[in-house]
Amino acid sequence: MNTAHTTTINIDNMYDNTFNNAQEAFEYYYDMIPRHGVDFSDTKALFNVGFTIINPLDNEIKTSYRKWNARYAHSEWLWYTTTDRSVKMLGDIYGKVPKIWDRMKDENGNVNSNYGYQWYRNDQINKVIEILKSNNQTRQAAISIYDGKEIDDYKLDTPCTYAIHFTVLNKKLNMSVMMRSNDLWFGFCNDQYCFSLLQKYVAECINIDPGTYFHFVNNIHLYNRNLNAQK
Repeated sequence: MNTAHTTTINIDNMYDNTFNNAQEAFEYYYDMIPRHGVDFSDTKALFNVGFTIINPLDNEIKTSYRKWNARYAHSEWLWYTTTDRSVKMLGDIYGKVPKIWDRMKDENGNVNSNYGYQWYRNDQINKVIEILKSNNQTRQAAISIYDGKEIDDYKLDTPCTYAIHFTVLNKKLNMSVMMRSNDLWFGFCNDQYCFSLLQKYVAECINIDPGTYFHFVNNIHLYNRNLNAQK
């Protein structure tokens, strides 16, 4: 007796999509989130989403309705390279401190989500580079950012990224970014830009080309105020 097999596709587990660049990913999920997302804390959200970007250095979002600010994104990257957690440093680079960072700073003007500060803690980034140089088949080239053991320090500013992992495959440096939460409109557009430059930096340090960039998010969302920008 033949037994029929039915496969149910769960749109909340879209982790096998591949895009040429970040703009394609942004436009795809800008369409998918309003249509398939669930109401969640003033957002529409999808859960457990992952996708691959083939050309991570094609990292500018030129979608007309997004009006992405490339100068700001690069300023954020330059701020990360200083490893200075002070939002004043970002203001000095960009010309002003964006409101979102001003709201998250502590009494000393510092934030937890300066990712450069995080990946240089305990010299993580340089140790990862040395690991990759000594063993190009390592599974240990990982940087941690969000740390549940530090949750008491996250009252004002909780890092959105868990970890970044690097793998050499086919003589190129692939990167995986694992996030707990990602706002597609602001967070993804600026984060992917900075992470792709980190991938480029590490690849240059070990003298190979960047490969693919895999982006995984437990909760990827659009705030309700950003849902209909293209109309």
